[in-house]
Amino acid sequence: MSADAGTTGDERGLARARRVIDGLELFAHADRDALVLTRLGGTTNLVFRVDDGTRHYVLRVPGKGTEEYINRAHEVHAAREGARVQVSPEVLYADSAGVMVTRLVDAAATMTPEKFRTLAGAPARAGELLRRLHRSDAAFAFRFELFAMIDDYLKVLAGKDTALPPGYHDVVAEASIVRGALAAHPLPNVACHCDPLCENFLDTGERMWLVDWEYSGMNDPMWDLGDVSVEAGLDAAREEQLIRAYFGGEARPAERGRIVIYKAMCDLLWTLWGLIQHANQNPAEDFWAYALTRFGRCKALMATADFQRHIAAVHAG
Repeated sequence: MSADAGTTGDERGLARARRVIDGLELFAHADRDALVLTRLGGTTNLVFRVDDGTRHYVLRVPGKGTEEYINRAHEVHAAREGARVQVSPEVLYADSAGVMVTRLVDAAATMTPEKFRTLAGAPARAGELLRRLHRSDAAFAFRFELFAMIDDYLKVLAGKDTALPPGYHDVVAEASIVRGALAAHPLPNVACHCDPLCENFLDTGERMWLVDWEYSGMNDPMWDLGDVSVEAGLDAAREEQLIRAYFGGEARPAERGRIVIYKAMCDLLWTLWGLIQHANQNPAEDFWAYALTRFGRCKALMATADFQRHIAAVHAG
């Protein structure tokens, strides 16, 4: 019988976090018995709030298998750049294995899809935050290339015992039209978060902050807008709040078209990400169902007449 048989996953995670803390110089003078660790969640990683008297931190411990598809050097660089341009909390410690400690953002709530729907002004604050990031002088080491990432994820999955949803390769082939439209009048690549999951936004009620830069890179800025709309499940009115706050008014048809295209493409990409989590037996949720849901939503959007209209607008520029 293993030494931790009978313990829960939460207990094992907490024990692992304490072992990590024991090895960090940042906590060398802390009273270990007085440190209070509170689990904050995390889908692929373990994330804890660490209270050390009047000092408050967030500890991220990397999850199983993340080294297959996360470049930690790129992530740390992006996190430090995000902090420099004041869209992300200060990084106090980071290593090549994926352990990271940041300052806690005071009085900030971790966002969820429900909060994006119910907190007044939340979509607008997200739009303002993304505009601040995209218009900053932040420069990331990685270039987020959608179709190259799809190929890379497919290579990771090729070595695992997991099937693709029926028709996945057919949809990738159909997306060649999308690829051509996006390339016709490309926007300048800027520093993008690229994984604007709701839980990666922290909201103080006055402004938002971004955390978790694992997938960040230089990218078409409209990707972040399309992706956050999907992740938050924004209806038309709330999506309009997001867009108008970002642009400071009306968006051009080509800009709106890119947002819609990326709503479909983010689902196409994150379908594969979900399959990798499923293959890695990530217990956070049912990732097979997650992948099928995202793929089904991608196909449904691409099948609409409106999607073709948006492709035409993007192609026209």
